[in-house]
Amino acid sequence: MAAGRALGLLLGVAADAVFGDPRRFHPVAAFGTSAAALEKRLYADSQAAGVAYTAVLVGGTVAAGVAVERLARKHWLTQTVTTALATWAVLGGNSLATEGTSMGRELDAGDIDAARARLPHLCGRDAARLDTFGLARATVESVAENTSDAVVAPLVWGAAFGVPGLLGYRAANTLDAMVGHKSPRYRRFGWASARLDDVLNLLPSRLAALLTVGGAPVVGGSAGQALETWRRDASAHPSPNAGQVEAAFAGALEIRLGGRTVYSHGVEERPVLGHGRNPDSGHVTRAVELSRVVGFSAALVSAFVAIFRK
Repeated sequence: MAAGRALGLLLGVAADAVFGDPRRFHPVAAFGTSAAALEKRLYADSQAAGVAYTAVLVGGTVAAGVAVERLARKHWLTQTVTTALATWAVLGGNSLATEGTSMGRELDAGDIDAARARLPHLCGRDAARLDTFGLARATVESVAENTSDAVVAPLVWGAAFGVPGLLGYRAANTLDAMVGHKSPRYRRFGWASARLDDVLNLLPSRLAALLTVGGAPVVGGSAGQALETWRRDASAHPSPNAGQVEAAFAGALEIRLGGRTVYSHGVEERPVLGHGRNPDSGHVTRAVELSRVVGFSAALVSAFVAIFRK
């Protein structure tokens, strides 16, 4: 059955690359709707309420995945199909590349208004206060982080645990995006979702950084700079995971990331990652290309792990 899981992961990656996200009835969107409805019932300004909220949603999703996996194990073809569908549903590589590419074009054309309008599709920063450099920097950082969160991590957990791993990871990551930020409303309630996402991304983020080092020369980048910047600067980032891949991307593209970061809920002063030039539209395009290389490499690694995992 290991071959069925490995083949399913590869087919799911191919489906995401060719078709992108499902246009209608996207399961992640349905999960988000359910999570928002449950939040209205369970919300309280306390960590205990957030723990219950996270446990119900992530636990329920994992349980559903376990049921699917048990039924699918009866035949390798069924396991292949269910794994492929789950992988396609949870991956975000195509959408990330599409948004990043469009942002690069708009910045290259000098259409700042269009770029500002597009930025919320990639991250939650205050786009109205960003200039061309700020928009380019935000995009490269978002492409880097989401390459790990939306591509590498689901594949890692899918290789390890099949459909439950794929669905459970995406549920946790979605909750982190919804309630895991440090706004006054979610500082306590979103604590459990944020910490769970941190734990689940500890290994994938470092694998993503390693694959970035290996893939840097493919896009004309520097593997040596990627490795040096990753090792030197990653730990200075406030996130234990985002800093890993952002530092590797900064070194690979020989640019500087980090610094003052403005969100709707406040301002963060982040350390500078890398020591190259400020990013521009060309670096955004190359970041998207590097993201594709890392995602393809992660697919091969995950299939290999799935085949040889007992």
